Amino acid sequence: MPKISFTWLYLIIGGVLLFLLIFDEGNSNQRIRKSYTEVEDYIKSGYVEEITVVNNRTLEAYIFKDSTLKVAEKPTIDGSRLKVETTIGSIDNFDNFIRQQRESEDGKFKGVVNYEEQSNLWGELFWNIVPFAVLIFIWIFIMRRMSGGGGAQGGVFNVGKSQAKLFDKESNATRITFKDVAGQEGAKQEVQEIVDFLKSPQTYTELGGKIPKGALLVGPPGTGKTLLAKAVAGEANVPFFSMSGSDFVEMFVGVGASRVRDLFRQAKEKAPCIIFIDEIDAVGRARGKNPSMGGNDERENTLNQLLTEMDGFGTNSGIIVIAATNRADILDKALLRAGRFDRQIHVDLPDLNERKEVFGVHLRPLKLDPSVDVDTLARQTPGFSGADIANVCNEAALIAARNKKKAVDKQDFLDAIDRIIGGLEKKTKVMTQKEKEAIAIHEAGHATISWFLEHANPLIKVTIVPRGRALGAAWYMPEERQITTKEQMLDEMCSTLGGRAAEECFIGHISTGAMNDLERVTKQAYAMVAYAGMSDNLSNLCYYNNQEYSFNRPYSEKTAEKIDNEVHNMIKEQYERAKELLLKHKDGHAELARILIEREVIFAEDVEKIFGKRPWTSRSEEIFGANDKEEEKDVTEIVAEEPQESAAEE
Repeated sequence: MPKISFTWLYLIIGGVLLFLLIFDEGNSNQRIRKSYTEVEDYIKSGYVEEITVVNNRTLEAYIFKDSTLKVAEKPTIDGSRLKVETTIGSIDNFDNFIRQQRESEDGKFKGVVNYEEQSNLWGELFWNIVPFAVLIFIWIFIMRRMSGGGGAQGGVFNVGKSQAKLFDKESNATRITFKDVAGQEGAKQEVQEIVDFLKSPQTYTELGGKIPKGALLVGPPGTGKTLLAKAVAGEANVPFFSMSGSDFVEMFVGVGASRVRDLFRQAKEKAPCIIFIDEIDAVGRARGKNPSMGGNDERENTLNQLLTEMDGFGTNSGIIVIAATNRADILDKALLRAGRFDRQIHVDLPDLNERKEVFGVHLRPLKLDPSVDVDTLARQTPGFSGADIANVCNEAALIAARNKKKAVDKQDFLDAIDRIIGGLEKKTKVMTQKEKEAIAIHEAGHATISWFLEHANPLIKVTIVPRGRALGAAWYMPEERQITTKEQMLDEMCSTLGGRAAEECFIGHISTGAMNDLERVTKQAYAMVAYAGMSDNLSNLCYYNNQEYSFNRPYSEKTAEKIDNEVHNMIKEQYERAKELLLKHKDGHAELARILIEREVIFAEDVEKIFGKRPWTSRSEEIFGANDKEEEKDVTEIVAEEPQESAAEE
């Protein structure tokens, strides 16, 4: 059954009015419309018994009951007179015509002429109401569109109301708890105290402590900040107001501050409760840093109201504000001080053990083959966020379904990781033999250099099969380290330049295939010199500038020239080092390139057969064992390299 609403009532009333307007019969007489000339002929012929003029506009002529005139195709109904209607052009001409008929000897009309004034109540009511109703409907429609939505929160009168969504026991039956948040043990330990505050506040207030006002979740995208905030509300079992920072910003002046006031007013009624503001940098940006905005900036007014509500004269006991952002460096200092956001909780990318837990959560709904090993998958995905791991699991399931498999096996996950990192494999891409050889020499250069450098990432796989925008790629197993030394960065830089060096040494000319290599190396060198102070002439100096709207460099033109020279010398030194290593192992490089052209994909064990065991213990050997080659072969690519574009594509 449809829901009863005022819309049905409006439709019924409109239908009744339209019915009365169209089907109003007035009387039971049979009506026939004729032209004025025909009605005059009826009057002259003596067929008309009586005439009624309505509103000096409509003429109603009643025909004699026993008349042989057949005005209509069907005969006259017994017991009623036939009425013919027409419209009078001029009432004066009609009066003269009737006068002539009565005074003339040949005139046959001797009947009565009546003049009446009638009004159509329903018709007048319809035409008096409908235009205003249409205008009101258009006005309401425009106001709702301008205020950003309909329903209870729409309308121009509710534009200053809070747009926050409320989740409580009644509206959200499926609660999210800490069991649904895999990994992030440090962050969960931080927010666990907030949960304890909300569950039993008297335990802390008896000792004179105060409930914290807010917690700021800071971390890269996809690490689970929003999920962690929902878990806090689920664990504490309290109402949860959720909204985005952009929901405060509106086209009307003062709406943002009004919505902040209304949000905290609703929160006071539901206290104890949690307010979650996602992407708070939309309104919490540092004030006075944007030169394009004046002193009456709507965003600043909203931030001022938020600061007042969090720690002003008013008391908001039992209300905890949790915010999330990945740009904490641009937030206003007043927002980060103690008393507002009392603690900052860093939600970082998951480490190895945390990735195992995240995989465990996302693998639950999948039908898995016994060959799938969660530990192996976790080791293959360093640097992946929780959202990336969820994408890997979903992509593996899609690949298995595409291949008509009954369960998701190990190879599906390997293909999914390749697909996410490197892009879609393009086996049908047309390349000439020379281009294929150039790509093989380029990729073999990367593999050769990384094999003989101590701090280079261990090689896992090299391919010349086009994938995404890349014509070839090499995959490595980077170590999960918290700090990086200068020697490690230089070895990585030398390995990255191995492709360009191989082109120059063994082809005799260079190509655009190393464009991405050069971009990565240049950025890394500038970071080492300008930020990390790892150069000889500019040692122990950092020129990092955190001012978002500052257009001035924190160093002089002379220093800029020194930075450029240091970067150039550093890259040149590693490039020459790469060429020396390649010339020293040119026979092995040539054999590696030949095998790569034949197979299109080679693994670390193939490189070991050519160059022998790596002088330094590789990370993959530490994980899987030096003798477990079959397992090492399945370690999939972690860092996809350069999009190698040929000169023809450029």
